[in-house]
Amino acid sequence: MSREALQESLSAVMDNEADELELRRVLAASDEPELRATWARYQVARAVMHKELREPRLDIAAAVSAALADEAQPAKVSRAPWRGLGRLAVAASVTVAVLAGVRFYNQDELAGAQLAQQGAQPALMMPQAQGPAVLAGYTTSSEPLVQGAPKTQQPVSGWHEQRLPAYLRQHAQQAAANGADSALPYARAASLESR
Repeated sequence: MSREALQESLSAVMDNEADELELRRVLAASDEPELRATWARYQVARAVMHKELREPRLDIAAAVSAALADEAQPAKVSRAPWRGLGRLAVAASVTVAVLAGVRFYNQDELAGAQLAQQGAQPALMMPQAQGPAVLAGYTTSSEPLVQGAPKTQQPVSGWHEQRLPAYLRQHAQQAAANGADSALPYARAASLESR
């Protein structure tokens, strides 16, 4: 492609009259310093024709490119094998910390869910005591039990002898009907009747 044809294509691009083929030609040749200088002159001429204020511009791109070309290539530093191992250790530590945090967080949620679920479920039946029923403080002998210092025995009224067995039977029936879940839901009063 001749120099004149390239300058005509550049002029058409600047006037926004270029087709796609001319635009591609100009962009492909934009690396040439002569074309860039021509482009800059055309920009100045366009600004003057349109009466635009145009300040002189510095070509910063050329200065940066020249500075990069003059700069020496950095020497490759050999990396110690321990450096990679250190990075691996840091990554493993972060992974363990994240997993432990997630597990701790999930345990709190699971504990709350289990407590809520246990509150909604009926309590499990506890094993009940097996064997003969023994009433507290009841002896078959007529001798009083001596505990600690001797006490004077006061006369016993007969109301508990009559009403207590009826209360115990009523309690046993209601506890069985309500399904009480305590370890000893009722006291057996059968031994009082045989007395």
